[in-house]
Amino acid sequence: QVQLVESGGGLLQAGGSLRLSCAASERRFSRNTMGWFRQAPGKEREFVAAIRWSGDSTYYADSVKGRFTISRDNAKNTVYLQMNILKPEDTAVYYCAAQAYYKSSYNNAPAYEYWGQGTQVTVSS
Repeated sequence: QVQLVESGGGLLQAGGSLRLSCAASERRFSRNTMGWFRQAPGKEREFVAAIRWSGDSTYYADSVKGRFTISRDNAKNTVYLQMNILKPEDTAVYYCAAQAYYKSSYNNAPAYEYWGQGTQVTVSS
């Protein structure tokens, strides 16, 4: 059973920083595009960031560009999301996702076959 396990969520004040981690249970994910999505209460799941297997190509939603950084350590089968200058509107459940094979699309949920259970991030004003 393929597993993606997120960690690092929490409660913090606006302006703070947090780093999320996503550990994959299988080494083959080191060759796949990985992404982060988030879902706030009453809203649809939205794209946050994605990274290709080499780590050379990264993509961000406009709302987080310049504040969030996605990275990966393929030796550890782990992808990270460093979140800085957090805002109350960043409050959501954050999900890690992995593609089963390469796709040109990276910013929509149906492009990902595997999902973690999510980790809550709450930013107070």
